[in-house]
Amino acid sequence: MKKFLFLSTVCLFLFGLFGSLQAADTQLVLSTGGTAGTYYPFGGAMARIWNTKIAGMNVTAQTTGASAENVRLINKKEAELALVQSDTLDFAYNAKEAFKEKLTGMQAIAVLYPEVIQVVVRANSPFKTFADLKGTKMGVGAPGSGTEANFRQLLDAYGMKREDVKANFLSFSESAEQFKDKHIDAFIVTAGIPTAAIMDISTQNEIRLLNIAPATLAKLTASYPFLSAAKVPANTYRGLTEEVTTVAVNAVLICASDLDEEVVYNLTKALFENQAELSSAHAKGKELSLKTAAKGVSIPFHPGAQKYYKEKGAM
Repeated sequence: MKKFLFLSTVCLFLFGLFGSLQAADTQLVLSTGGTAGTYYPFGGAMARIWNTKIAGMNVTAQTTGASAENVRLINKKEAELALVQSDTLDFAYNAKEAFKEKLTGMQAIAVLYPEVIQVVVRANSPFKTFADLKGTKMGVGAPGSGTEANFRQLLDAYGMKREDVKANFLSFSESAEQFKDKHIDAFIVTAGIPTAAIMDISTQNEIRLLNIAPATLAKLTASYPFLSAAKVPANTYRGLTEEVTTVAVNAVLICASDLDEEVVYNLTKALFENQAELSSAHAKGKELSLKTAAKGVSIPFHPGAQKYYKEKGAM
């Protein structure tokens, strides 16, 4: 009897040890963006929820060049999760814009929040519309990024050519520094509002955001269906006294297509069932909604995410 109990205890110990080793094997990399944008802190907030709410889960949020790089990292199997603009997803999946071949090894988990296109100028500058930026030096995002694509979409809508603006391919933080030092006249940011890079600048510099007129807004959304009208409320940044009309894309959480269905189901469930914690960790968490989580994306949703949304009647 004692021998039986001893063997049983050993078996249970080994089973528990094996189980813990198995659980610890769920190691995932979440590609986000630059430290001055929204992706990196928001991704970190999501990772903390997953790591504390899902047994054995270990998600590491890493800083990257954002959307375009993240798509490539997923498709090269160098990351399992990523935050990407909805327009960049469409370009990559259909081999458009900077993507020369279709990248289809990815699926959507959730639409997270709108990413607003913001064009920043000095408050005392003569620039009233994007068209006024002809001949200026402008920070347009990292090379091949979603922000750079948005810059080119604005050029198209205003009937401008690339050579009309001296484009500086800079990250958000680099643009902020160059703007502070007056090496550039304006810069574009596509991110959730408020954006850290713009908040940082507005504490010591008087700024404005450029409005998009109704006719140009209609042209933009007709030419690029993944864009939608958006507002930047007054007082979003220091000195911003009036509401600004612009356009937005969506921030989307994606994953590798071959990621285990149960893993993705658990990630999706934990994200939505701990929204209060996400909201307290980052302001954009308040905008996460089951009503919009499965809308506004042109690529397929992962079966694990679909399972959760169907359970909740959201798909």
